[in-house]
Amino acid sequence: LLNGVDPTRILCLTYTKAAATEMQNRLFQRLGEWAMRPEEALRRELSDLGEGDLTPDRLARARQLFARAIETPGGLRIQTIHSFCASLLRRFPLEAGVSPGFVEMDDRAGRLMRAEIVEEMADGPQAHVVRRMTEVQDGEDFGKLVETIAARRAHFDPPLDRAGALRLFGLPEGVDDRHLVSLAFNGSEDWLIAQCLPLFRQGTPTMQDLAVVLAGIDWQSPTRRDLDALYAALLKKDGQPNFARVPTVKVRTAMGELVHDFDDFMQRVADAREAEKALVAAERTLALHDFAAVFLKEYEARKAARGYLDFDDLIRRALHLLKDPSLSAWVLYRLDGGLDHILVDEAQDTSPEQWQLIEQLAAELVAGEGAATRDRTLFVVGDKKQSIYSFQGADVAAFDRMRDHFSKRLAGGPGLDDRVLEHSFRSSPAILNVVDSTFTPAEQAALGGGSHHIAISPDLAGRVDVWPVLEKADTPEPGPWDEPLDMRHPEDAQIRLARRIAGWIRDQLDQGTQIPQAARKGGPTERPVRPGDFLILVQRRTGVFHDIIRACKEAGLPIAGADRLRLGGELAVRDLSALLAFLDTPEDDLSLACVLRSPLCGWSEADLFRLAQPRPGYLWQALRAGPGHEATRAFLDDLRTQADFLRPYDLLERALNRHDRRRKLIARLGPEAEDGIDELLSQALAYERAEVPSLTGFLSWMETDDIQVKRQAEGSGDLIRVMTVHGAKGLEAEIVILPECTDYSPRQVDQIQPVPGG
Repeated sequence: LLNGVDPTRILCLTYTKAAATEMQNRLFQRLGEWAMRPEEALRRELSDLGEGDLTPDRLARARQLFARAIETPGGLRIQTIHSFCASLLRRFPLEAGVSPGFVEMDDRAGRLMRAEIVEEMADGPQAHVVRRMTEVQDGEDFGKLVETIAARRAHFDPPLDRAGALRLFGLPEGVDDRHLVSLAFNGSEDWLIAQCLPLFRQGTPTMQDLAVVLAGIDWQSPTRRDLDALYAALLKKDGQPNFARVPTVKVRTAMGELVHDFDDFMQRVADAREAEKALVAAERTLALHDFAAVFLKEYEARKAARGYLDFDDLIRRALHLLKDPSLSAWVLYRLDGGLDHILVDEAQDTSPEQWQLIEQLAAELVAGEGAATRDRTLFVVGDKKQSIYSFQGADVAAFDRMRDHFSKRLAGGPGLDDRVLEHSFRSSPAILNVVDSTFTPAEQAALGGGSHHIAISPDLAGRVDVWPVLEKADTPEPGPWDEPLDMRHPEDAQIRLARRIAGWIRDQLDQGTQIPQAARKGGPTERPVRPGDFLILVQRRTGVFHDIIRACKEAGLPIAGADRLRLGGELAVRDLSALLAFLDTPEDDLSLACVLRSPLCGWSEADLFRLAQPRPGYLWQALRAGPGHEATRAFLDDLRTQADFLRPYDLLERALNRHDRRRKLIARLGPEAEDGIDELLSQALAYERAEVPSLTGFLSWMETDDIQVKRQAEGSGDLIRVMTVHGAKGLEAEIVILPECTDYSPRQVDQIQPVPGG
């Protein structure tokens, strides 16, 4: 910008909307400060940036940049890669084959559409495809499986037939039970087993049991059932021959030369077992492709009919636009006239498809007449150690491949400037040294070729404390018969750990523990610790996660709560949903009772009991006919008279603001209730965009999905934060607590895996 580049010629691509917003805010803050800086201070700041030209014209230009950025048509181009693709498609809708008014489909709309399609398939002529898919899937959430199919649609084009599925696993087309039997039996087993049986019968009980199994097999015409019996008797759980125990050492010695023939037979049985597993995998793959062929066709048709594009569509169609020989020249020409500089942030999380898109965009930056006539750059920043592996298709290996690719492309020109930033701006030498010492050289190489860090503030104090592991307590004796079965014992290791963490934080705050600060001219080098200095990182949002939040609340500590919340589990949302359910169906006694007992009406248990017990009909009739409670009746009467005329959003707003129920909910449930209330209002607006608004429809719409709300932890104020390591990426804190540092291997939940080489 200082060199006169037009803001519209700069494109910044990052991974999340939060990162794009942060980048834009920082830029505007810097440019705004330049506009107001005294001349000498502005000179120093530009000099710190490496600017040597500090003429009056240069200073004047620096002061004008804020206004130029503000007045740029369409704003600064700092976008997520999906947002950029959407803008590209809107610029060339005819060439891309999309509706000019297409809408980016959000996650909720996608889940509802996929569920709707699967339900119709299950009730239609393709029901056998769905039934077969449910038979072979591994019991995980079927919706997640369908979501994965939609995300990996390119792998199902074209779909495999049975012959293709068998070839994928190295099986002949005519494979069946007879083929499996022929792999294990070659006709010599009858004589071999006859020689071995007397020796087995003289062995240990295990060998005697093996003899019984072998004697029960028809060796002249073995069947699949015989093969299954041999699997259990001769093979280990992983399907490999159990040479170490079958036969035993004593029997092996007695068998002499026969042991080699018997081992060969065991290996043939193992080969048959491997072929059987391959056949099962091929059958599951075929079922998957049969389902995907029907589902994806309908999914694409339904999205097209509604003018929807999901995130994968944005990438795929934009990439096609840039790679199609009949279109790419025109599109790239138009883009070439509009882009001089591209910044790719968080590049370690970029998927191969996204890299292809960036490669097409950058091709014109390093080629053609434009590359020689003006300064043009591609700036890529990323750290492989920070990669969210496999998240949204992230491929950390693609980072190295693309670096090598651009290095070759630029070899004859300006060349690739490959730099490593080892300085850490966030931590102290004590902590960085511990991190560097944790990984072996082999692990460092796997993480990206090194884990060496240098603190930008070498004199900043730091400390690493390692607490002893809390062992799991013995199973306690059963409590009283009336005690809830799911009540955990107070001596549970996770509960003890959570209380210990909360107690330690309380002690640090009460003692006014001093936190060292980086040396600043004239500033303090220490300050008292505050609640916002504590960041507690866990591996997952189960286990000790909720125990820590509960323990901190019990200790009276200011805590931000969970960084993510289930909308349907929030008390404020449940109270408001009960209110809407009552307005939709006044005869719903349970919903009305929930409303009366909630902060919306503030009734006591005794008040509700006195109203409910002698009533002859519905609870609402008793409330209208009984004495007292005029304020409650007025509140509910007003909303009932409006329920047939107002949209769900307007009804909620009327209850929360006109009747002051927002304040009452927050006063009872705490400030964190606001997140749930605001998200419920957002969902009401989203529902109106997707459907004809009705109260009954909105209640059904809310029940079809388990909505999660992500809180912005960086704006949580002076509160203790509890987050997952994944969710805390990009944040920093003075004191970080890691409660789960023991080995944890999450189970594999991805039901679709690529076949190596396939």
